[in-house]
Amino acid sequence: MKKLFTLTFLFIITSTLAQVKSPSEFLEYTIGTQFSRHADVVNYFEHVAKNSTMVTYDTYGKTNERRPLTYAIVSSPQNLANIETIRTNNLKNIGIESGSASPEIAIVWLSFNVHGNEASSTEAAMQTLYDLITEKQAWLQNTVVIIDPCVNPDGRDRYANWYNQVKATPYNPSQYATEHDEPWPGGRPNHYLFDLNRDWAWATQIESQQRLKIYNKWMPHVHVDFHEQGINEPYYFAPAAEPFHEIISPWQRDFQTQIGKNHARYFDKEGWLFFTRERFDLLYPSYGDTYPTFMGAIGMTYEQAGHGFAGLGVNTNEGYELTLVDRVAHHTTTALSTVEISSQNAAKLNNEFKKFFQNNNLKYKSYVLKGNPDKIDALTNLLDKHEIQYGFASGGNVSGFDYSKNENGSMSAAGALVVSTNQPKGKMIKALFEPDAKLSEPLTYDITAWSIPHAYGLQAVASTSLVNPNGNKPLMTVNNSAAPSAAGYIAKWNSLYDAQFLVDLLKHDIVVRFSEKKLQFNGKAFDRGSLVITKSDNRKNPDFHSKLVEIANKHKRELYVSNTSFADNITDFGSPDIKVVNKQRIAVLQGDGTSSLSYGAIWHFFEQQLKYPITSINTNSFRADVLQKFDVLVVPEGWYGRIMNENTMKDVKDWVRSGGKIIAFGRAVGNFAGKDGFALKNNESDDDKEKEEDNDDDKLIPYDQRERESVKNFITGSIYKTTLDPSHPMAFGYGDTYYSLKLGSSSYSFLDNGYNVGYIKGDAVSVAGFSGDDAKAKLKNSLVFGEDKIGRGSVIYLVDNVLFRSFWENGKLLFVNSIFFANSRGVSL
Repeated sequence: MKKLFTLTFLFIITSTLAQVKSPSEFLEYTIGTQFSRHADVVNYFEHVAKNSTMVTYDTYGKTNERRPLTYAIVSSPQNLANIETIRTNNLKNIGIESGSASPEIAIVWLSFNVHGNEASSTEAAMQTLYDLITEKQAWLQNTVVIIDPCVNPDGRDRYANWYNQVKATPYNPSQYATEHDEPWPGGRPNHYLFDLNRDWAWATQIESQQRLKIYNKWMPHVHVDFHEQGINEPYYFAPAAEPFHEIISPWQRDFQTQIGKNHARYFDKEGWLFFTRERFDLLYPSYGDTYPTFMGAIGMTYEQAGHGFAGLGVNTNEGYELTLVDRVAHHTTTALSTVEISSQNAAKLNNEFKKFFQNNNLKYKSYVLKGNPDKIDALTNLLDKHEIQYGFASGGNVSGFDYSKNENGSMSAAGALVVSTNQPKGKMIKALFEPDAKLSEPLTYDITAWSIPHAYGLQAVASTSLVNPNGNKPLMTVNNSAAPSAAGYIAKWNSLYDAQFLVDLLKHDIVVRFSEKKLQFNGKAFDRGSLVITKSDNRKNPDFHSKLVEIANKHKRELYVSNTSFADNITDFGSPDIKVVNKQRIAVLQGDGTSSLSYGAIWHFFEQQLKYPITSINTNSFRADVLQKFDVLVVPEGWYGRIMNENTMKDVKDWVRSGGKIIAFGRAVGNFAGKDGFALKNNESDDDKEKEEDNDDDKLIPYDQRERESVKNFITGSIYKTTLDPSHPMAFGYGDTYYSLKLGSSSYSFLDNGYNVGYIKGDAVSVAGFSGDDAKAKLKNSLVFGEDKIGRGSVIYLVDNVLFRSFWENGKLLFVNSIFFANSRGVSL
């Protein structure tokens, strides 16, 4: 009987494979000799799925540029016929779905081309698909392979279309050729210029959001993220480098080594060089290797030499030509090797996967969070994307680690959000919420702190006891009614949701004011920054009351109705301290010299979050006289020495002096330090002054210790406690403390003739993440956020990038305040 089944199976496979073309046959060029357009890749996968009983192919969404996001499921015909049972049995095995199951099918997910100009991997995806169903069918008997051929179609086509337009025929391998000089912003990021490989946990981008829906349906045992690195590097594969996050199991570590040794067997046979364990760690939770790892998988990064610099072929510094054909072969080999070793260990993968989701040994059992309801809502939206369970407490007190005190404390739990680790994804919860990730090694590939309570600006306690979420989610129901006889309306100002409400009002030509003083009307108190919408300002608008109420109800913003403009305190509606919010005409620099990631975060913030229009100006076209058409110039992180020369800066200062406003982010702040007419100065710590004298010890550090010695000068994404001046418009909606994500050790002195809105007074206090001793010392008495008044205008310095990767939610209102409240002027849109 078994022999008959095998013969029948082979007959089905053979008859269908006769219709399947190889990638080279289908595309009509040898794979690796051209860069395939994304549409051609989609066509090839559709062809294979149509003609093979071992492949299904579907879409999981679309990109911002309307390209399909797709995935193939590859397995034996029998497995595909039972694919839904295989999928649900995997979820039952780890407790995500109810019921019991003991599956022995391995699930392997291969993600190709998350960085668009690391383009060899999509070519390899096509070859991997073909090889699996034509040569490796035996592995598919106990393995399901999910192939995402291109995680970032917009970035890939940006690169491939550019390269196909400019390359020589035949291609030119000289490093100096145009085809090896990719223009800004490059194909690496997506449409909004986000690095999708850093977006898994924060899911700010449409590609990540849609992919997570499918990922959570499958929860694979093995996940590979295919990348490329510099042309002079060979190939990198697992095992990863230290630091490993402490939640990573011994089995996950061990199986990475098994996989690496299996790859090495093939590479050694071909004489291909590789390296392991040296560069890519497993700490920061938002990568395509770490996120799956923290979700129980064996998550790995594979890095092929090449990148956008390599084209179809390039001469390396080591004297050989690296071709796209080579790169495709290497990625195809590791992809197939991964499936092979997973198939050989399918039962073990399932057993160990189940163990990972048992979370009894985690120190903190519940994370309890309180604060602004809007920020709680924003956080629950994030948790929903990851399908993490949560609830709300009805009362009582909770004790544990208090994030605001950075020590043990307690708070009332009434109405608090409760996220507990006694659920399948408990280890991911620990990674996202833990006060401070444990570091086994300070040399890391990315930031070392990201704690969600600080990122969302919430009061929080991590409890070693389980907190019962037996309450109901606080309702955010709002039902405002028009009050035509009222003198005006007042709305609170505390969150990005309030900013979105303000922008919607401005779009509908409703005049809005904000208060620089605390208000009180009929016994009701309002803090600084509160929005005041008066009948007097809008008397020419016949639909004022109804439209205001409609917009407020849409945004769930509660309006306080005041029948009088006469305040309980000094500040009436007509006070000079209640100022009109102007419609700001905003320009944003982009192009050469600009960090594409920083510009992308700003662009995405305005278009997708704030929904407010901007005009992007390319640095190659920038002229100071153009600023006369704008009220605000936003300068993303970058290096602007070419355009911010002495002559240009004089004209820029004149524009500011006449009422313009500059908002500079992160490294862009340094472009103004020490420049004539600007108050900003680099900070010089006591340690720096001492080092002005020659220090021969630093010069004598041995070669093999230089890198490790250099960490004392690094801050690798640490969270610092800073002081805010809550009376300044930039800080409206905040208290007197702000936890800032600091990405480097740049340090500036307090402004002598400006406003030091956010600052570190005395020694810097880091609450999470790694900071070298020398770098930390530099931050003593340093500016974090400030306003430099110049004539009628000002320059806003955001030394810490409040829009970094768009995940530090608590910083976004600082940017909005800088736009609309700090020394604003403007005209109609």
